[in-house]
Parts: sequence; structure tokens; C-alpha cells
Amino acid sequence: MKKIVALLSLVVICFGCESSGEFGGEPAISFLESDSGGGNGNTQAGQITAGEWNDLKNWDFWTDLVNSKNSISQQDLWRFNTSKRIAIKVLDVNNTPLNNAKVALYKGDELISQTRTDNFGETNFFVGFFNDNTTGINLTQYAIMVNGIKMDKSILMFGEGVNVYNINQNIDVENKIEIAFMVDATGSMGDELEFLKNDLTDVINKVQTNNQNASILTATVFYRDHGDQYVTRRSDFSASIETTSKFIKAQYASGGGDYEEAVDEALKETITELQWSDNAKTRIAFLLLDAPPHGTQEIYESLKTSLNLAAQKGVKLIPITASGIDKSTEFLMRNFAIATNGTYVFITNDSGIGNDHLEPTVGAYEVEFLNSLLVRLIDKYAK
Repeated sequence: MKKIVALLSLVVICFGCESSGEFGGEPAISFLESDSGGGNGNTQAGQITAGEWNDLKNWDFWTDLVNSKNSISQQDLWRFNTSKRIAIKVLDVNNTPLNNAKVALYKGDELISQTRTDNFGETNFFVGFFNDNTTGINLTQYAIMVNGIKMDKSILMFGEGVNVYNINQNIDVENKIEIAFMVDATGSMGDELEFLKNDLTDVINKVQTNNQNASILTATVFYRDHGDQYVTRRSDFSASIETTSKFIKAQYASGGGDYEEAVDEALKETITELQWSDNAKTRIAFLLLDAPPHGTQEIYESLKTSLNLAAQKGVKLIPITASGIDKSTEFLMRNFAIATNGTYVFITNDSGIGNDHLEPTVGAYEVEFLNSLLVRLIDKYAK
């Protein structure tokens, strides 16, 4: 089931967007809401539709968007700054991408940021990501280290090119795929959660089928908000599909009340409490939600810490936004993805499931079934 959607976004010109495929003549799936906010009982996997947009691959579009007058208020609300991007690609002496290389950015003797390359040998730094003002940054004061070796080349900003480093080292990478799912389980998720639970279980099964030679570990963190029955509820990494699936199926939507939820607590628990491997070839944390975190300074600092640690551990954050988000939440989730070399996923109205979904401010994208989209992304980063 494919469709190309050309959106009338806040920016009228789309840079670097490609269209492919065509939406078939399949009817939309009806959704009958019950008193409990659940579905019509027909909640098998493969019904929810979604799209993906990767801002790192559409950088001109993103920079034009955040510089446009219509998006300044949302961007300023969370005070993230992506204007000083440094793109990194690490290769071996044969120009083969090196996965799991530890890359560090220094200013003099001060460690500014750490990250790891993915299976494409790629990663990014954003100098001053948490600063409102990045004017006056002089890259001659900075240095890149890869696996403890200082790189002698001058650092390029993204507009000047990609910083490519060849190193003569073997990196220990285990054929292991680690996938965590963070899921908002507050009452407002009731219109979609039962469908999503089946999709997540289906994704785990299909990823195992597609990667039979890999060790696959999955974990889940369901969350609500302070004052609810629980704030977070966790199932740790396990090689047992049954363990993770059973935990997912036992969860249900309830609580909440106000708009914001304990996103920061879920993110903190996922990144700090789950036992991410040091040498896994793939680490992905999906964040499925329909509301932002609370906007206090304390929570902002917690988000900063979790995003830095996710990048340091090489965990890609891939947000999945459901019905009910606003533009500020969309921009926040896209910043989460950018900061950790991830990508942004959003549920669409095409299936007819759930309440109305916000049209994302992106270029042309392909509509896919959510479960297939997630499997595609996991397989892509597990090559």
C-alpha cells in the first residue's frame, strides 16, 4: 500500500525530495470507536499507516524550515540549535564504512560531545545544540578524535562538506540488534494503542525472521505521568520474543489528564537503565507518543542529559507521533532524531484508525503500513 503525499507545508519549496510509488486502490480501513476508546476488535497488525521523514537527509529543507518566520516559536520553545552541523564519516583503509567507531569532539582539552558511527560509518555533531546563540564559534579551536586518535584534518561545517576519516583499526562489532520501544500509555492513546501493540509484536517477529543470523534483543518502557498508577513500567532487554510480546500485550491506556506526559522519565529510563551493549551493531529506541514532556527547566535539563547519553552510546532515537500532537511536539521529536542520528516517523490518517493526525511540515513522503515501515528501518540500520 503506497502513496506519495505532497504536503503544503510552512515552506513552499521542497529541497532534495524524491517521489516514488503510487497509492493503490485499496479502501481505507474503518475505525469504530467504543466507549473505552478502543477499536472495533479488528486490531490485527498491519492496519495503521505512517510516513517517514529524515531531516539529516533533507538538510536544506530543515534549515529553511527552522529559519522561516512560521516555525521560530516552536523552535525557540525547546531551545535546540542545529545550525552548526558537523557531519562525520569513518572508513577503514579500504574505504569500507566502520560501524561503532567512537567519535569525540574536543575544544582544546575540553570534551564537548561524544557519539558513535552507525553501520554506514556515519554520525554528526551539532556544536552549540543546546545554546540559543552559536555566533562566534571558531572551528579551528576544535578537534575530532576517532577511537582515541586525533584527526589532523581541518573540520568542515556541513555546508562545506562531510568530514571523512580513514583509520587503520579493527573495531569489535557483534552481530547483535538491540531494539527498545518507549510507549505512551496514557488515556489519550486509547484510540490507537491496541492496534499499535499488535504492530510492535509483529515488528519483533519479522525482524527476527529477516535477521536469523543476528542476536536480537528487545525491551519496552511504557509510561504515563506523575500522579498516575505508574510513571514508567519496564521490560528489560531479552532474547525471548515471547517475554517482550507478553509484556506489550498486557499494557493498556489509562491516566494522563493534562496534555503533557512523563516523556523525560521514559527517555531517561530507556537510555540509562536498559543495558545497551557496547559492541552491538545496531541500537534503536522507538518513542511512540501523542504528547510532549512538561516544559520545565528541570525536565529540559533531563532531556539534554538523555540526548547526550543516547548519542554517546550510539542509540538512534526514532520518534513515532500519533494523533493529538501539536507543531511544537513535532519539532521536538524531529530534534530528538537529529541529535541522535535517527529519523522521524508519523502516523497518518490514511488508515482511518484513531483520531485526526497532524499533517507534518515535510516534503513528499511515502505512506506505508507502520509495521512494515519499522521493519524497513531496523533492517536498514542492521545491514
